[in-house]
Amino acid sequence: MRLTLGPHEVEVKNADKVFFPDEGITKGEVVEYYARVAETMLPHVAGRPISMERLPDGLAGPRWYHKDAPEHFPDWIERVRVKKEGGTVNHVVVRKAADLVYLANQACLTPHVWLSTAEHLDRPDRMVFDLDPSVEEVRVLRDGARALRGLLEELGLVPFVMTSGSRGFHVTVPLAAEEDTAAVRAFSRDVAALIVARDPDRFTIEHRKAKRGDRVLVDYLRNGYAQTAVPPYAVRARAGAPIAAPLEWRELGSTDPRRYTIRNAFRRLGQKPDPWRGIARRARGLARPRRRLDALLEGQPSSGSTSAS
Repeated sequence: MRLTLGPHEVEVKNADKVFFPDEGITKGEVVEYYARVAETMLPHVAGRPISMERLPDGLAGPRWYHKDAPEHFPDWIERVRVKKEGGTVNHVVVRKAADLVYLANQACLTPHVWLSTAEHLDRPDRMVFDLDPSVEEVRVLRDGARALRGLLEELGLVPFVMTSGSRGFHVTVPLAAEEDTAAVRAFSRDVAALIVARDPDRFTIEHRKAKRGDRVLVDYLRNGYAQTAVPPYAVRARAGAPIAAPLEWRELGSTDPRRYTIRNAFRRLGQKPDPWRGIARRARGLARPRRRLDALLEGQPSSGSTSAS
């Protein structure tokens, strides 16, 4: 099986290998999905360092996260060298459809992306909140997403919502890339804490499952330096081959985190173009939202910091 994408040709090996046993979905189907979705997906991943979630034998085999681009990757796959403790790592940077297809051929089911671009590694242009349920109750997840939307809009920002393709929803905010990672992380932490302080019986920022109870985790930790998030239209390594699907806010009440898969994605895109088109045009800086957030935090009862756990 060979795919030609612009000037590049990708030879797909073991295209008949079954990656999703319950559905009989093969590696070839996954590669073809990325080839078809690339035009829609690229605006959300282009220029960002990638951490590859690789499953050479599909769901039935081992998986690992691969950050360093192997030497056998072709020269037309861009890399960016990033400092790490004790050395550097050469991340893949996706720029074109052939890159996504090549990664899929390397059994990268999910290309997790940085929230900043290779040109400005320490100035994120995305901020992400991951709503992670402690129990399977989609109604509370939806309420959490709506609560985040309300607060973020109150602060002057423009939030977007997406199914994660796994257990929850992601709320993403485009940023003007004016603040460094530390400032964005501090802002996201305070937003999450305020959400929890307003409804501590249903939401938490406590990562330890033993202390969460039935509450939904409002996870802001993806906003740290070199952390990654699942991008729109990425395939998830879960039964059913679900994808991360951008939504319009009005759709939130009638969907769940795993509704869309590689087998129904194009029916949806045929009826409804990418709801996140033009997301970069809605980017805002954090200076004014930071002042508004500080004012809201000052108005919280002194016990607010305690209830946020």
